[in-house]
Amino acid sequence: MSSRPVLFISRLGLDATLKTELKEAGWEPAVADSLPAARQILAKKDMHVGMVLCTGGSAADGAGLDGFLREFPQVEWVGGFAPGLLGEHDLRDVILDQMFDHLTLPVDPQRLIAVLGHAYGRARLRAESAAAPATDVEFGVYGQSASIKKLLRQLLRVAKVDAPALICGESGSGKELIANAIHKASKRADGPFVVVNCGAIPATLIQSELFGHEKGSFTGADRQRRGLIEAANGGTLFLDEIGDLPLDMQTNLLRFLQEGTIDRIGANRGSPVDVRVIAATNVDLEGAVAGGAFRKDLYYRLNVLPLSVPPLRERGGDVQLLAEHFFHKFSGDRSRRLRGFSKRAMAALLAHDWPGNVRELINRIRRAMVLADGRLITPADLGLAAAAEIAPQQLPLDEARLHAEREAIAESLLSAGKNVTHAAKQLRISRMTLYRLMAKHQLSA
Repeated sequence: MSSRPVLFISRLGLDATLKTELKEAGWEPAVADSLPAARQILAKKDMHVGMVLCTGGSAADGAGLDGFLREFPQVEWVGGFAPGLLGEHDLRDVILDQMFDHLTLPVDPQRLIAVLGHAYGRARLRAESAAAPATDVEFGVYGQSASIKKLLRQLLRVAKVDAPALICGESGSGKELIANAIHKASKRADGPFVVVNCGAIPATLIQSELFGHEKGSFTGADRQRRGLIEAANGGTLFLDEIGDLPLDMQTNLLRFLQEGTIDRIGANRGSPVDVRVIAATNVDLEGAVAGGAFRKDLYYRLNVLPLSVPPLRERGGDVQLLAEHFFHKFSGDRSRRLRGFSKRAMAALLAHDWPGNVRELINRIRRAMVLADGRLITPADLGLAAAAEIAPQQLPLDEARLHAEREAIAESLLSAGKNVTHAAKQLRISRMTLYRLMAKHQLSA
């Protein structure tokens, strides 16, 4: 087995016995007695792993450590600190944001070797992940929570038939993504997928936009124009925010759904169109029907196959999965040194209520990727309060306990690189207990 290089930064050097044990375990330790010396070593040799040993007052201690670690984002750093140093707020921030793990001095050699091995594996995985394209899941729908898996099962059943479908869900929850997934899974996948935002088209233009017009049918109609419904012929028409459609257009849409033909403005006869209609809304259409703002017969015509998209706050560990997916998807927006989310940032993401759902998550992550100046995204980069700043006393006792339990599990999984065995050891519980708690809180490894 070839030796793996590891850099130790320590003013006092490295204990000879520890150095021997490291070599026997397959490591090739290099030692620097200062940050400038470490910088010179890293300029000459690629390192996946480094360790900073701080006994108090050494050259590696102090404000310069944070800046130094930010210079080398490709290295997974491990810290070894005298117990008294761990009470310093600034050092705790460095550990949380810049380090893979930390140990209290004096270190146990076998534990150190295990931690270095995990850090090395994480560094290699990051390097391979950066070089490989992101992997898609089914039809572009990402999630492992029970609610999203249930939606995927329903989606596949709905895709097998051609009847109209109505997707309900909060704004930003991904209704268009679900509609597109239905289209991709259907026999119409090779046809067009045409999106119509019913609330974005001016009332004076909506009939022409949807149904088209003949040449000379009105002032300015200097050529024949097919509408959006006809443009979807052979494919799927997605009517987003259907609740915003004016009542007179609801009548025309109902006629199209009943007869399968459209009447262009100025045409003498109808034209047959073969489309599958999927509508979506973020309002209570039944309430709109009761209030006279939406036609009852159109509602029943559209609501043949109802689907409900869960809000992000009800999708548990999907927040972490989606955050990591979007981080890689928009990797072109970030600096090369930015490597991911700090533990505090991920805790803040998991604690946030997400009123804007997936759309808000995307916006916060893209903004953070542009604004972050460290190697890890912080809660401030995301525009979120750190999880520790969210007052648990505002919750009832049972909810506060559940919140604390979930955060502890999520934090351990992050710290252990999603290795369930190591996370269970950190939490001092069995692997089976951890799997049960992960299922309870909808967390994924």
